[in-house]
Parts: sequence; C-alpha cells; structure tokens
Amino acid sequence: MAFDSLTEKLQNVFRSLRSKGRLTEDDVKAALREVKMALLEADVNFKVVKSFIKDVQERAVGQDVMNGLNPGQMVIKIVNEELIKLMGSETTEIKLQPGSAMTVIMMAGLQGAGKTTTTAKLAGKFKLKGKKPLLVACDVYRPAAIKQLQINGEKQGVEVFSMGDKNRPADISKAAVQHAAKNGNNIVILDTAGRLHIDEDMMAELQEIKQAVDVHQTILVVDAMTGQDAVNVAGTFNDKIGIDGVIVTKLDGDTRGGAALSIKAVTGRPILYVGMGEKLSDLEQFYPDRMASRILGMGDVLTLIEKAGAEIDQEKAMQMADKMKKAQFDFDDYLMSMEQMRKMGGLSSIMGMMPGMGALGGKGKMPDLDSEENEKKMARMEAMIHSMTPEERRDPDILNPSRKHRIARGAGVDIAEVNRMVKQFNESRKMMKKLPGMLGGRGGKKGRFRLPF
Repeated sequence: MAFDSLTEKLQNVFRSLRSKGRLTEDDVKAALREVKMALLEADVNFKVVKSFIKDVQERAVGQDVMNGLNPGQMVIKIVNEELIKLMGSETTEIKLQPGSAMTVIMMAGLQGAGKTTTTAKLAGKFKLKGKKPLLVACDVYRPAAIKQLQINGEKQGVEVFSMGDKNRPADISKAAVQHAAKNGNNIVILDTAGRLHIDEDMMAELQEIKQAVDVHQTILVVDAMTGQDAVNVAGTFNDKIGIDGVIVTKLDGDTRGGAALSIKAVTGRPILYVGMGEKLSDLEQFYPDRMASRILGMGDVLTLIEKAGAEIDQEKAMQMADKMKKAQFDFDDYLMSMEQMRKMGGLSSIMGMMPGMGALGGKGKMPDLDSEENEKKMARMEAMIHSMTPEERRDPDILNPSRKHRIARGAGVDIAEVNRMVKQFNESRKMMKKLPGMLGGRGGKKGRFRLPF
C-alpha cells in the first residue's frame, strides 16, 4: 500500500518527539531532517520537500510551540496542517455546467495509467449522482481499446458511443456531442488515446479535439507507480494543453506515493480522485485532510464509514450483528462476512483506514492480509463451506467425523484443514458468547468496557 514506509518512518520520528518533555530548536531541526529524508524516499519532489520543511520549521520553532504543554504533539499538528496545505487544503469537485446543460470532459494520459478503466468508473460515479453520462471511444489506435471501454461501460451500466477506428478522434467527439444532445445525456466523457511517452502527435490530437468541441474539463490520469515521472507528466500536459485536475491511479499498489504529495504543488492543479483498487468504490474522492491523516497513521474513519454505507447491505449486517450477540453465528454468516469484506476492498484496506493501524502495514510489522497466500486460504475455506449441506451450515454442532471427511473430499482439501476451520469457527463462537458482557449488556457489569459503536 502507498505510504506504508513513509507512515512508519514518520511515526518513529513523532514517537521520539513525544518522548521528550521539552523541545529545543535542535530537537525540532533533527526531527525535520528525518521527515525530509522520509519524504524524499517516498519520491516527493525535491523542491516541494524543501519548501514544506521550511514552512514547518518556521512554525515549529516559534515560542508557542517551545513553551507549550505538549510541544511534540504541537509539532505533529503543524506537520499535519502543512501536509493538508501541500495537497490542496480543500476537496475539489469536477466542475459541471449549471442546470441541465451538457458538460464535456476530456480524459488524457499515457498508456498503462489505467485511463480507460478510470474513465468508466468516473461515468459510474456520475450515474450514481443521478446524471446521464455518455462514454465516447476516441482511442482509435490501441488494439481492443474500444472493446475495453464497451466492456467497462457495460459494467457501470453506461452507454458507450463508438464510430470504430477509421474516424478521426475530433470527428468522433463532434458526433458524440450531437448524439448526447439528441438523447438527453448531460455528461459526455471522451476517452482519448494514450502513448507510451509524451509526443507532439498526441498533444496535437488533444488540441484538435478541443477545437472541434467545447471541452469544459480536461482531466489527466497518472499512474502513482511511476513516482516522479507522474509529476513530470502532469506538468508537461498542463503546459501543453492545460488541465483542470488530476486522477492518481494505483495508489493501492506497492508505491511510494510521492506523486500524490507533489502534483498540486508542482502544477497548481488539484487531485480530484485516487484509484485504490479495481471496484467502482475504489475510485475515491480525494480529500487532502483524510489523506494527510492516513499518511500520519491516524487512519481515515470517514472514508471507511462511507465505503461501508455504499457497499454493505445494512439489513444483512443488522441480522448478523444480532446473531453474533446471541452467539447464533453460523457458516452461512461466515460466508456473508467474507463477501462483505471483499466488497470493502479486503481486510488490509479496512485496517489501513483504522486509527493507529496505518503503520502496521510496514515491512516486518504485519503480514499482508490480502496476500495471494491468504486469498487462497479464504478460497479453500469458502470451498469447504460450500461442500456442506444447508443443515450443516446452519448447525455446525452436527459435524461428526464422517461428515467432515465428505466435506474434505468435496472441497478437495485434507481432513486436517476441515478440522482446523471448524475449530477456529467454534472458538470464534465462544468469543461471541462473551460479547454481551464486554459490551456492558445483560450479564455484564454496567460501566465495563464498551466498543465505540
């Protein structure tokens, strides 16, 4: 996950600051040298880092901080505020035309940045907001680009306009706008061709599209995995054709994340969305304050709540919670909980948004909960549950040795694996029986430990 290494290093610096009762100017400068190194290693632009450290230092060596009751905490607060400022302070929405007027959005970017997939996801977002988007296939060069957009458009339930690969992108754009006007589409999103690197032909083509139709928003898609190159690409596109905002993709990968911290400062253009995975919900609106919180290991509970609200079936969740309280949780519920977790982006994604858990993702701290090995374990677990009869899933107590052997054969696993899963399940149920007491409910003393929900 992006920022794991940065989060870990920053937390070590802050831990050291908190341990000191009073801070000297030298303490602050030494800590900021560590912060500087951590940001540079995360591939944040050098000029951006230099300016950031200067701003933090000017504020942190002030009398208010030095003489404060908790100077270490005050320095962390300043770093958090300056990080937010660095990334743009405010959340920026894609500006749409007023009322029912049509908005034309042109998507641009290099090949491999995930532009076509992101374009379809963006259309899906607009559809959820009650808009009627039209996707337009303007990439006439890349083999199967049109087909890819059609498949992704179908996934989002959004119409795709195509004229094949024998027409000029400018002509396709013009015809698409006319089609949208006739069919009541109020947002037109042009998926333009990318290149392996920036060249004059690509820029000329984008300019030609802008001359052919009235483009209201030009959005650049960049790949976080390319680090500083993403920032350079954003700068060049902005200089050549002018961009209104940036979407950073693949921020869920093993990336240092420096692009997300540098783009606004270098280009002056805001980050609109970040791609954190494959699903529609994984195209997240970019909130500078929430991202700063994630980077500093403080979690991102608001995004987690929003994801849960969008992905989880509330009625099923309530039923499951009730069963858990009564210790009536069965294997069907087990299956459902795994499904709900996947919908929210997997356990690692959820843990990364929990306060205090961000730094645990660092190397040597905590295993990758969504690793291929763990995915295989979950798949085998699901196969075992699916090999049970409906009666066995509802009443795990009836699982005798002969039933377990049949389940093992049905799932293609060793009997030991079935025994292990059933044992883990029974232990989970025992824990659930204790929950009412832990929650301060019936059977537990009032005023004892309560979970915060």
